[in-house]
Amino acid sequence: MELSRRRAIHLGMLGTVGAMIGGTAACSTSTSGGSGGGTNSIDFWYWQDGLSEKVVDDAVKRFTSVSLKPQQIGGDFRQKLTTTMASGAFVPGITGIKGEDFASFTPQADRFVNLLDHGADKLAGQYLSWKWKKGMTKDGKLIGFPIDIGPTAHFYRRDIFAKAGLPTDPDKVGAQMSTWDDYFAAGVELKKAVPTAHMVSEAWSVYNVAVSAAPARYIDENEHFIGDQDHIHTAWNYAIKAIRLGLDAKVQSGSTDWNAGLANGSLPSQTGAAWGAADIQSGAKNTSGNWGVALSPGGSGNIGGSFLAITKECSKPDVAFEIISWILSPENQARGFTDSALFPSTPATYAMPALTAPDPFFGGQVTIQVLGQAAQKIPVQYESPNDQAVSAPYQNELTNVESNGKDPDAAWADAITEAKKIGQRLGVS
Repeated sequence: MELSRRRAIHLGMLGTVGAMIGGTAACSTSTSGGSGGGTNSIDFWYWQDGLSEKVVDDAVKRFTSVSLKPQQIGGDFRQKLTTTMASGAFVPGITGIKGEDFASFTPQADRFVNLLDHGADKLAGQYLSWKWKKGMTKDGKLIGFPIDIGPTAHFYRRDIFAKAGLPTDPDKVGAQMSTWDDYFAAGVELKKAVPTAHMVSEAWSVYNVAVSAAPARYIDENEHFIGDQDHIHTAWNYAIKAIRLGLDAKVQSGSTDWNAGLANGSLPSQTGAAWGAADIQSGAKNTSGNWGVALSPGGSGNIGGSFLAITKECSKPDVAFEIISWILSPENQARGFTDSALFPSTPATYAMPALTAPDPFFGGQVTIQVLGQAAQKIPVQYESPNDQAVSAPYQNELTNVESNGKDPDAAWADAITEAKKIGQRLGVS
């Protein structure tokens, strides 16, 4: 199996720590080069499965007043976009920005079009309010138009839970395991009944989901470090509790061992974003029908989800906005879900057949009844451009506890010390 999306997102976050955009942006609608080839041409960058290819192809046919030239950019998308914008040549007129990278682009908002100037405010009601706000800068400019989201959930093996005497109905699972403490208590019962089964694949999966549901992250809107406060320490303690109770299998998501655990029942429970369902289905095809989806312990959070943006010097921003708002309409987001497993940012889509059909892999469950509910309860978190940089030590130190037996209190103190050092270098007070 290819690297799981959740692992790819995490590694991408660590790999882009503290990076900033440099140089002057341009738009490849000019004759200076690139596939644009003229002022009537708009280059459009996105990544594989970042959008429905069918919808993008239809956009090319629909918007004939320009020559829309979509390109799927492989490799490190963020780095390629950053480098291209810094060079000032061959910059796409429309570009995707991955959710985990978005905050790093906000200090350079002047390089992108303020979509509110092109009527985006009239469409705001179609999108989840928290996601809409994530695409805005602190001074109220909208530079990111919502693509998808990653509401968190609890994926579980019904057959393994039944062996342990745990509930198997999604509503009952969600109710009995609504808090992390309740989730761990169920994990203890699971391990007693099925000794080979672990409730947690890796401590990071607990920590990451818990942070995603918190009211804040590591830095506040005034660029003050808050990574030593209760909301982060609580998430840390949950991850440590999973390790101490022996519920942690110490298996990385997306690995060969992870796939095997999903298939053989030793990893019958996963907490993560909605798009993780595709990883589970890919890694454990032979378990179709045995899985269920319930609300996540500790409340709903979000992991992942991306945006479309228009570069500032694009010669036809009005047309470009028509294109992106059409591609990301509620109807086309339903197609994005079907074609590329992109969870919609438009609540109206949740009532459409593409999402209301029973899912055979999940035992015929209509999963949108859980995931749609989760999507609308996600807190608005401010994410600083420096958030990724200061968050890295927590994952490193959690790994030291999990894999190397480091004292959790010492690891917590070291994570804070290193995070503060990184933040100070970046101007975080």
